[in-house]
Amino acid sequence: MTPVDISLPPPPSASDRIPRLFSLLSSLANSLADAGGRRRCPPMGPPSKEEEANSLLPSISLEPNEDEEKAYESSEQIVVDVVGDEDGDGGIPRFSWRKLWLFTGPGLLMSIAFLDPGNLEGDLQAGAVAGYSLLWLLLLATGMGLLIQMLSARLGVATGRHLAEHCREEYPCWARFSLWIMAEVALVGADIQEVIGSAIAIKILSRGLLPLWAGVVITALDSFVFLFLENFGVRKLEAFFAILIVTMAMSFAWMFGETKPSGKDLLIGVLVPKLSSKTIRQAVGVVGCVIMPHNVFLHSALVQSRKVDQTKKIRVHEALNYYSIESTAALTVSFMINLFVTTVFAKGFYGTVEAGSIGLENAGQYLEQKYGGGLFPILYIWGIGLLAAGQSSTITGTYAGQFIMGGFLNLKLKKWLRAFITRSFAIVPTMVVALSFDTSEAALDILNEWLNVLQSVQIPFALIPLLTLASKEQVMGDFKINHLTKVVTWVVAALLIIINGFLLLEFFSSEIRGLLFGSIVFVLLAFYVAFVAYLIFRHGKLLDQLVSAVRKGFS
Repeated sequence: MTPVDISLPPPPSASDRIPRLFSLLSSLANSLADAGGRRRCPPMGPPSKEEEANSLLPSISLEPNEDEEKAYESSEQIVVDVVGDEDGDGGIPRFSWRKLWLFTGPGLLMSIAFLDPGNLEGDLQAGAVAGYSLLWLLLLATGMGLLIQMLSARLGVATGRHLAEHCREEYPCWARFSLWIMAEVALVGADIQEVIGSAIAIKILSRGLLPLWAGVVITALDSFVFLFLENFGVRKLEAFFAILIVTMAMSFAWMFGETKPSGKDLLIGVLVPKLSSKTIRQAVGVVGCVIMPHNVFLHSALVQSRKVDQTKKIRVHEALNYYSIESTAALTVSFMINLFVTTVFAKGFYGTVEAGSIGLENAGQYLEQKYGGGLFPILYIWGIGLLAAGQSSTITGTYAGQFIMGGFLNLKLKKWLRAFITRSFAIVPTMVVALSFDTSEAALDILNEWLNVLQSVQIPFALIPLLTLASKEQVMGDFKINHLTKVVTWVVAALLIIINGFLLLEFFSSEIRGLLFGSIVFVLLAFYVAFVAYLIFRHGKLLDQLVSAVRKGFS
């Protein structure tokens, strides 16, 4: 009988393990790419190693989709052609109020990110600590936010694809996977703030009968409201958000009328720039809350809800003009709401002992103590406005999460399933947070600081790809941004990154304790800076382009 050799092959050496690991990761990435029917990652390592690694993977039976994921199917898009809309002189369509009405909607959903509970907390703290002196900065920050959001809309209208889809095509596998993770982390961080803000409002309106965790559960159900409304069409969803924005505007305008802030001080605060060393932190907070990473992705997808013929330049120009008008109007309303909140707390608490301890949860109580109950207690007015802000922002977060996941991964899932997955990403950690931090107002303030830092860290990973793509002729064609706009937008982006870098430096300098923790933060910071540098200089032409743009813009 012939003996059977049952000896095992020798274990792989260290030099073999590394290429095998990379081959395994490459195969897994290719499986995901196959599931979306899109571009594959290049193999990493010799073919024999890749085949060996493939044999170790579980069988994945996902058939590739024939069509790529789209923000809106053709049947969902709104037709904006108006009967009798003839071309004017030079072939440029005449302005039409009816057509502006048809284009109105995406800007409303986009503006919600400027009104979320995190922004409201930044407003009330800026007013309580700095008085009216930072209103000019609020106006400037809103203007910078408008510029970034209009670039996002430009990308979506001119190309017919949103930012996440472009990132999937523009960057290599490891970079786009990293950008997707960063976008998801930013979305979860923002959603935690929004859900907690909504839960606080429910706690206020129930007079404490419903604890924070119960408010989180109630807020989690808004995804079902979102799905229900979306089934009736995009316009119904946009109308729902319009109602929420009107609710916020009426609530905070009522507070403004009740407290009667000084009109003279308000105008001086808006028109005369002032900044002192005592208000630096509040100033950074005002600017840092304006640009939300997920909102940059969101707006480039929302504008595709209207059917625009990208093959006709005049129609793209027309759409961009109408979107510019409606975005400006939407952010003007958001600026007024933020101004109402800031001035109310500036009038009531600037220079008082309570100024440094006001947060979302105790703000209504402080207002009631200061101004009394009245016919309709100001505590409930604050709660209603905060609830509208929290509910609207959590729903737009769910919406943005669908586009981010679908765009980066090209997974054509049913909308209810994508909404469920997106909601779960945020609700599970939010519930943990609610149970862990519902012990004191100070604990919630600490949580909010950490979440603000998390948002600040993510900003470059939305801004830099947007500016890079909007400047590329291969992507935008004739609609790439001009030289002067390129300089201005990169200056704005650099300013935002520097401001948020200051926030990070200040935060970590006060929080880091011990050599081990400091070393870990230093290593992570090194990787972070390296990735940001890669995104900026990956083509090696940015500095030359900016210098050339400056010369052409001012020549």
